[in-house]
Amino acid sequence: MKITLNRRQALASLAATGAAAVTVNQASAVLAAQSGQFASKRPPVGERCFTSDAVEQAIETVRPKIADAELAWMFENCYPNTLDTTVDYSEPGGTPDSFIITGDIDAMWLRDSTAQVWPYIPYLNDDEKLRKLVEGLVRRQVKCILLDPYANAFYKDSSRPSHWASDRPSPIAGVHERKWEIDSLCYPIRLVNAYLERTGDEGVLDAQWQEAMKTVVKTFRTEQRKDGTTPYRFARSTDRMLDAPPFDGTSRPIEPVGLIVSAFRPSDDSTLYPFLIPSNLFAVQSLRQLAEIFTKRLDDAAFAAECTALADEVDAAINKYAVVEHLDFGKIYAYEVDGFGNAAFWDDANVPSLMSLAYLGVHQPTDPLYQRTRKFLVSDNNPYFLRGKAASGQASPHTGKERIWPMGIILRALSSTDDAEIAECLAALKRTHAGTGFMHEAFNKDDPSDYTRDWFAWANTLFGELIVKVHDERPKLLARAY
Repeated sequence: MKITLNRRQALASLAATGAAAVTVNQASAVLAAQSGQFASKRPPVGERCFTSDAVEQAIETVRPKIADAELAWMFENCYPNTLDTTVDYSEPGGTPDSFIITGDIDAMWLRDSTAQVWPYIPYLNDDEKLRKLVEGLVRRQVKCILLDPYANAFYKDSSRPSHWASDRPSPIAGVHERKWEIDSLCYPIRLVNAYLERTGDEGVLDAQWQEAMKTVVKTFRTEQRKDGTTPYRFARSTDRMLDAPPFDGTSRPIEPVGLIVSAFRPSDDSTLYPFLIPSNLFAVQSLRQLAEIFTKRLDDAAFAAECTALADEVDAAINKYAVVEHLDFGKIYAYEVDGFGNAAFWDDANVPSLMSLAYLGVHQPTDPLYQRTRKFLVSDNNPYFLRGKAASGQASPHTGKERIWPMGIILRALSSTDDAEIAECLAALKRTHAGTGFMHEAFNKDDPSDYTRDWFAWANTLFGELIVKVHDERPKLLARAY
C-alpha cells in the first residue's frame, strides 16, 4: 500500500514539537491568510494513492469561490484526503477491488470507508476511474461481511492476525476488531444504493452480494434477541470501561420489543442501553433500500417483503419506545433505550447520530420531531454539547468531557437550514484546526492545539463535502471572510 511518507513525517514532526509549536503554527496560518500565501498540504502528485480527474475539477471549481484564503486552503487539503492518502486500489482478475484505510489506523472500517468516499458519489458518471473505485469498495465490503458480519474493521490481507488477538473471542484472521455495531452493516447498503442510483450498474448485485445482504438481515433479526439470547460476545482486557460491554460481553439487560441491539456505538464505545436509536433508525432506512433493490432490480419479492416487515417492526418499536417526553423539549428521540422504559438523553458526534438524521436522509430538516430533538442537542441540557473558549459543539464519550469533535460541528452545519448557524460552524472549524489545515478527531474546547488524531480521513473529506454543499446551495456564505 502506498503511504504518503512526507505527510506522515511532517505530522510526526509537528506532534513532537508540542502544543506550543502548534499554537505558533496557528498564528502562522493566520499571517499567511492575511498575505494570501498558503502552501498545499497535499502529497506530491506522484505520491498520491489515487487521483480522480472529476474530484480535481471540483476543487478547481470551488476553491476560487472561497473568499477566505485559509478556508480555501483547508478545503483543498481536506476534500481529496481520502483519495490522496488512504486508497489501495487494484483489479485482481480484472475485477475492481478497493481497500480504504481510516487514516492513522491501518485497517478498513465498513462505516468509515463508505463515509470517506460518499462525498465523491456525485462524480461517478463523470469519471470511470472513480466509478471503478466505488465498485471495488462495494465488492470489498461484501467480502468483509461474509467473513464476519459482527466485525467492524478489517485487514486487506485475509491471513493477517488481529491487533486485538487478546479479545475474547479472538477475532479470526483478516478481522481487525469485532465490535458489533448496527451501522457497520447499514453503511454498505447506503453505498450500494447510492451507487445504483447514480450509475445504474447492477453488475455488483451478484450472488455474493445477495448472500451478504441476506446475512445482514439475519444478523439484524438475531440481534433483536427475542428469545433473550445472542451468539455475540465481546470481552477485552482494558482500563477503558467503554471498550467492552458488561455482563460477559453481552451488554446490559433489554426487554425484547422489536428493536435491534447494538453492543457498540459508531464511536466504537460500548452502549449504555443496548438499543441505540440513531442506528436503529439507520437500519430502518437501510432495510427499505434493500427491499426496493430486491424488488425492482432482482425480482425477489419474498426477500423484499422480509426486509419491509423487519423495517416496519423496528420503526414501530422506535415510535413506541424511543420517542420520549423530555422535561423541557417535549417529545424527542432518546439516544439509547432498553425497552424497560429507561432512556439516555444525549448524542455522540459520530454518525449515525441524532444530529445526523437529516444528513442521512432519515428525516427532513424541517420535520417537527427532528427539530425538537435538534433543539435539545445544541442546548445545555445535552451533556455532550460543550461550550468553550475555542468553540461550541458536540462531543463524544469516546474522548471524554472536554473535547469537541469537528465532525459534530460539520454535521451541525450539514443539517442546518439557517445561514447564521452554518456561518458560525465554518468560523469554528477555521479557528480550531490548530494550524494544520486538516480536521482532527477531537480538540480541547478551550485549546485547539490539544487535539487527537493527526490523520482522520473521514473528518477531512466530510469537511470538504460541507464546503461543496455550501458552494452549491449558499454561495454567499463563501464570499466572505471568517
